[in-house]
Amino acid sequence: MTHSILDNRPALAREVADVSEVAGYLWQKGWAERNGGNITVNVTDSIDEEIRTMLPVSEKIPIGRELPYLKGTYFFCKGTNKRMRDLARWPMENGSVIRILDDCASYEIIADKPVKPTSELASHLSMHNYLIGKGSSYKAALHTHPIDLIAMTHHPAFLEKDKLTYLLWSMIPETRAFCPRGLGIIPYAMPSSFELADATLKELEEYDVVMWEKHGVTAVGENIMEAFDMVDTLSKAAQIYLTAKSMGFEPEGTTIEQMEELKLAFNLPK
Repeated sequence: MTHSILDNRPALAREVADVSEVAGYLWQKGWAERNGGNITVNVTDSIDEEIRTMLPVSEKIPIGRELPYLKGTYFFCKGTNKRMRDLARWPMENGSVIRILDDCASYEIIADKPVKPTSELASHLSMHNYLIGKGSSYKAALHTHPIDLIAMTHHPAFLEKDKLTYLLWSMIPETRAFCPRGLGIIPYAMPSSFELADATLKELEEYDVVMWEKHGVTAVGENIMEAFDMVDTLSKAAQIYLTAKSMGFEPEGTTIEQMEELKLAFNLPK
């Protein structure tokens, strides 16, 4: 009989189930071609003493940089070269639980199998380190490839600061309400690079969702559902804009004054 770290651990099993559910949504939406996209969730609060003493199923693996706020933390991570559609069906065969070691610069896989995490792990862990360092309650990081939002980054006019934020906010009130900090933009950088990771950290000072030009979206939230919901809401706004354009007209959108009224009514940031 095969045993899993999830056995008799409902809190941890729920977190992994949420990742599995979101992975299915990403695939269904066409945002996760082949092995595209990544998910990491800080599951430290769901880790018991027995797990803390578990022997690893991998060697010690370097992260590539020191991340001091991650000492002794645990993450569930999508595996490198693993498909979201498979993560949705078999999460513990296409993802793994890792432990950050005391040197804060390496990790080991503890369960269930030695599935090496995403190639963008250093970027994701850098985000988690930043969030913990600033006292944030956010525990989830999502990277995915929404077709409509990526298409919009191929137009230089949309790459100006907050241009897309105000455009997408204006398409439907829910966007202003459910993605209240807007959308940051990062010029194209090599995927999986520290350059991209550091640029993302800078944007997270102001935004919860960050567009990587011609590549994809990264979002952080208190849980993986919240991170997904922000991207999903922005994508809906982009679809409304692109649908109006395909019908042959420039959508009017709500005004700055109307968006300000919404901000005040719902006590929204920014």
